[in-house]
Amino acid sequence: MPTHDPLIASTVAGTQSRLGEGPCWHPQEQVLYWVDIEGQALRKYSPGTKEVVAYPMPERVNAVVPMAGGGLLLALHNRVCSYNTATGEIGTLARPLTDASIRLNDGKCDPCGRFWVGTMALDVRAGAAALYCVQQNLQVTLALQHLTISNGLAWSKNGDTFYFTDSPTRTVQAFDFDLAAGSIRNPRVVVRVPEQEGMPDGLDIDVNGNLWIALHGSAAVACFNPDTGEQLQRVEVEAINVTSCTFGGPNLDTLYITTAREWLPEEQLEKYPLSGSVFEVKPGVKGREVNFFRPSV
Repeated sequence: MPTHDPLIASTVAGTQSRLGEGPCWHPQEQVLYWVDIEGQALRKYSPGTKEVVAYPMPERVNAVVPMAGGGLLLALHNRVCSYNTATGEIGTLARPLTDASIRLNDGKCDPCGRFWVGTMALDVRAGAAALYCVQQNLQVTLALQHLTISNGLAWSKNGDTFYFTDSPTRTVQAFDFDLAAGSIRNPRVVVRVPEQEGMPDGLDIDVNGNLWIALHGSAAVACFNPDTGEQLQRVEVEAINVTSCTFGGPNLDTLYITTAREWLPEEQLEKYPLSGSVFEVKPGVKGREVNFFRPSV
């Protein structure tokens, strides 16, 4: 059980999406990026000015990370692309998928700048998903297969442990991570989410090595100690389907939380009218700076 009373997240005005996901704090631009998957838009929030900007996309956009040297890396429906927010130019870098019934999903970079991105079938059929790694030379390697909804990813501070969730398993696994080779082995379950608390979705890691996990279907984000599996803290959110979270702000001490309103029945939209918004809270701990994609070509 949590060791503190629940925190309450507040809404960031003007941020409502159909399916908000993949929040990413850009340390150089000092803005929050996130994606509206079903709304087919990349979105940006500037805390200093409270401005929210939308960048329409030609297809679903499922993840965003900054690129070394400028620009952003996006996971679109089945391709990984560079994106220039100033010009709108999209450049295809890698295409992990050829089956249009499967799309890319959550993705992040490891400490060496490789981009790890999972997939899911549009009909969410079991075993159809996988986890891929886009190397710095843009070659794509398969890391895991026979998944269902490949979701949250994070690395420990020294880079020797990789955390990952296949959401319907209601578990977060840890893997030994070979930083030089970019390979994973020795999977073991470190967090189990009780059925009544929903499914683990996107996640982030704080400076203490604890995992902050979006609980889809439970209107909350929970902090877990991956060494013990204990739930340490809970953040309540005024949206039932919480999708992901990340630390941001000038001091990396604000937890930004994305949510979804897509597919919610009318009674849940009435109960949670702010669904789809970005929420924020200061949980009393800092996060770590995002890893950039670092292509070698």
